[in-house]
Amino acid sequence: MRCCANDLHDQGVDRLGSLYDLTSERLVRYAVTVTRNMPDAEDAIQATMVRIAMKPKILATAQQPWAYLLRVTRNEALRILQKRKPFQIFAQCRQLWARDEEIVEENDQARVIRKALKRLPTNQSEVVVLKIWEDMTFAEIASVLDESPNTVASRYRYALQKLDNYLRPVTHEDINV
Repeated sequence: MRCCANDLHDQGVDRLGSLYDLTSERLVRYAVTVTRNMPDAEDAIQATMVRIAMKPKILATAQQPWAYLLRVTRNEALRILQKRKPFQIFAQCRQLWARDEEIVEENDQARVIRKALKRLPTNQSEVVVLKIWEDMTFAEIASVLDESPNTVASRYRYALQKLDNYLRPVTHEDINV
C-alpha cells in the first residue's frame, strides 16, 4: 500500500491504476457497509480516487496510508448519502436487495451473514467489516472513524452479541415448549 502511495506521489496520476487495483475490492466492501448499496459505494470509490489523485502527497506521507484511504472513502460515502433524498435511498436499497439475492443464492451461509450484517446499525457493521475482513486493530479503526478505541471496541462487542443472536439457530430448548 505504502509503495503504491509513494509511486503515485513520485510518478504522477498514471500510477493511480495500480492503487485502484490493489484496494478497490476492499474499499467497495467497506463503502457498501456505509452506503448500504452498490451504486453509491462505487461512486464513493470514484470520488476517493479523484481526491487521492489530486493530492497524492497526503496519502504518501500518511502514517497509516490504508487507514487514511478508508477514512477518505468513508467521508465520500457519507457525503453521497447526505445528498440523497430518502425515497431514492429506498428505491436503491430495493434494487440492491433483489440483485444481492440473485448473486448470493448459491451460497446460503454468505447470504445469511450478509443479511445479519445489514440488520446491524451502520456504526456497528462498519466496525465488524474493518475488524474481521480488513484485520485492523481497534486503534486503527478508531483512527478511520474518528472515534476512541474504547467506543470502537464497544461497538464491536455489541455487534458480535447481536450477530450471535441473529445467526444462532432456534432450537426447541430455546422455545421452552
